[in-house]
Amino acid sequence: MAKQSGQIRALEFFSGIGLARAGMSAAGIKTVWANDIDEIKRRLYAAQWGEDDLAFGDVFDVDADTVPEADVAWASSPCTDLSLAGKRGGLADGPESRAFFGFVDVIEHMGNRSPRAVVLENVCGLSSSHEGSDFRTVVMEFNRLGYSVDAFELNARRWVPQSRPRLFIVGVKDPISGGEIDTSIRPDRVAWIHADPELKTHVTPVEKAPALLSSGFTDITEKLADSDLRWWDEKRCGAFIDSLSGIQRERFEHLRNANEMVARTAYRRTRAGKPVWEMREDDISGCLRTARGGSSKQAVVFIGKGKVRMRWMTGLEYARLQGANNFNLKGFKESQIQYAFGDAVAVPAVTWIMEQAVLPALKRG
Repeated sequence: MAKQSGQIRALEFFSGIGLARAGMSAAGIKTVWANDIDEIKRRLYAAQWGEDDLAFGDVFDVDADTVPEADVAWASSPCTDLSLAGKRGGLADGPESRAFFGFVDVIEHMGNRSPRAVVLENVCGLSSSHEGSDFRTVVMEFNRLGYSVDAFELNARRWVPQSRPRLFIVGVKDPISGGEIDTSIRPDRVAWIHADPELKTHVTPVEKAPALLSSGFTDITEKLADSDLRWWDEKRCGAFIDSLSGIQRERFEHLRNANEMVARTAYRRTRAGKPVWEMREDDISGCLRTARGGSSKQAVVFIGKGKVRMRWMTGLEYARLQGANNFNLKGFKESQIQYAFGDAVAVPAVTWIMEQAVLPALKRG
């Protein structure tokens, strides 16, 4: 078992570019080992953190004996087979999401060196996948390894201007109980595990999570020069406007005629077999995604005072929306940055989970 004195140490499975590491670092936790299989993400991770602690390769090939002792293990396992945007093959049958069991295998084979806490972060679709049986499987696996479980549904919009709900399943060997179920962070689709007598769970006492932001996207947008080639030309902007529905067009004209310049995000959709644009009404970004199709990319519309300019969202904006304002992006293509940040975890959400649901249990006694 990891030492209970000194700095808390962490393992970061499915590390991606290290945003969980950033969030844990903000909570005073030091990451001592990480693992991922994606080459683009490996390069971004190395640019930010170096790669001395990074074990590059498939989680199923990780030798537990080579994993250092630590207090907590974080796992942002692949969500493709659990997301509503995916084919929903599920935890066991999905070719990517089954990687969760590779993580479990490593923790199990660490034996008495296994961390005192584990955290799984994934899309909220995990709670409903296979009518909740996949969620129950995760809890049961954590129980089998000796962890009592609590679970939270948090939207990154509590800290950054991006709507990004995610599920956080926290396993602790020596839990602190006695909390109350706040449905804003433990909705019924998550909280039901506490009523299942076959599952070992606890309700962690936590502080009230910050309220959802209602603005802030305009403030974090990147200010590009008028000559920047990323601005769309008149023809492309015209096609955007022409595709808007009646309601969308009314929203567009209202914003264009307003006395202030604001930024709004927009997605391409297919309606009645035709590609159209839909623009958000609020000053919040839609959920960032890994770019695997046209609808996954967000455009940014700068509009107001009778003017309109449009472009794709930039890589720097992706980073800011994930709470990674100081991340090293030099030398990487926009598409690489968007790909890597699109399926990452928001930094401040990680910090909240650590400070509220993990560290109090690790520091007790």
